[in-house]
Amino acid sequence: MGGNGGGAAGIVAGGTPAPADPASPRAAPAWDRFAGVSPLAARLILALLAICLAAAALVPIGTGRPEPATRSFAENLAAREGVQRPRDDDLALYDRAVERLRRGEHYYDFIVEEQRAAGFPVRPGVAVRLPTLAWINAALPVPAQVALALALMAATLIAWWRRLGEEPGGRRHRLLAMALLFVGVSLGANRYFFQLHELWSGMLLALAFGLHRPGKWGAALAVAALALAIREHALPFVLLMAAMAGWRRDAKECAAWSALALAFLALFAAHLSLVAGHVLPGDRAGQGWLMLRGLSGWLSNVVLSSNLRLLPHWLAGPAVVLMMAGSAGWRSPAGLFASLLYAGYGLLFMIAGRGDNYYWGAMVAPAMFVGLAFAPTALGSLWRAGWRPALPPVNAK
Repeated sequence: MGGNGGGAAGIVAGGTPAPADPASPRAAPAWDRFAGVSPLAARLILALLAICLAAAALVPIGTGRPEPATRSFAENLAAREGVQRPRDDDLALYDRAVERLRRGEHYYDFIVEEQRAAGFPVRPGVAVRLPTLAWINAALPVPAQVALALALMAATLIAWWRRLGEEPGGRRHRLLAMALLFVGVSLGANRYFFQLHELWSGMLLALAFGLHRPGKWGAALAVAALALAIREHALPFVLLMAAMAGWRRDAKECAAWSALALAFLALFAAHLSLVAGHVLPGDRAGQGWLMLRGLSGWLSNVVLSSNLRLLPHWLAGPAVVLMMAGSAGWRSPAGLFASLLYAGYGLLFMIAGRGDNYYWGAMVAPAMFVGLAFAPTALGSLWRAGWRPALPPVNAK
């Protein structure tokens, strides 16, 4: 008979159609981005990935010097039950802010004074946090805060369970992705860090991401608005949502996300104005955030602000790289958005932020764990694509 190609699609003896070859790009599912790349491209991507994994295993996590905030974070999370944990200076500052709010004082009447007394800079005004989280924590007793954190964690898991069921390739990876996502979001239930703005804002962004669908974005917009009201570092998420909606030519959604960004900028300007009214000429100014820490900055922020901190350095760093690789290999709306979002924040962490700003990583760390579920597929597809001509046909089972 004729060859295996053409319209025959491979006919074995007896006229029975041959099973599909999973090494063939035609046998690969559409959501597997790397299955159909050329051998040369696959080898180049694998080489680059190998370099990144090796570098991630070797570069230092942190700045290489014992900064109190980073050391306190690691010690607090590793402390044995029943052992009194020393309070981080940032968290202690907002403990006092919540106490004063509960006594009926107004946030802007005392926050600059408290920050000055604690030895923190108050210039520029962005060094002073937005009042939203302090207001929420002042209004809620600790048991209610715990209940809120658990509800947020549960809502995030449910939202992602549904989204993974609807995304191309998501259902196949859903169980593993959910287990990994639980590892990512479980840190949000750590009561010790309820004063940490990035913890709540990052969890809300993970929920907004899980809720979002092209054409169905109202709930995601509302959740992201709260994340933005807590920490201005959520703004890149909002801007990317607007850009992606524009790319899809969804004018209504693009306008909604753009309006949210503009409204926030107006409110943030008002915040800066209120802070400026309490700043004195001799107040301490911050040293700046442009630090160019490179790969170490990105890895340190994500590892130290997530449960990856529990892994050895040589595993934790490469895990972050594999999260990115898995997201990049997942051809779907969620995979594309995740790749762009995490790459953007990763670039930000490489060029901006001091070592004691590690907690910025909590803005994206919770949902990044989903990408790790797709990493084995991405690596396997790249390997097969890179050496496809040398592979014998493999029957699907």
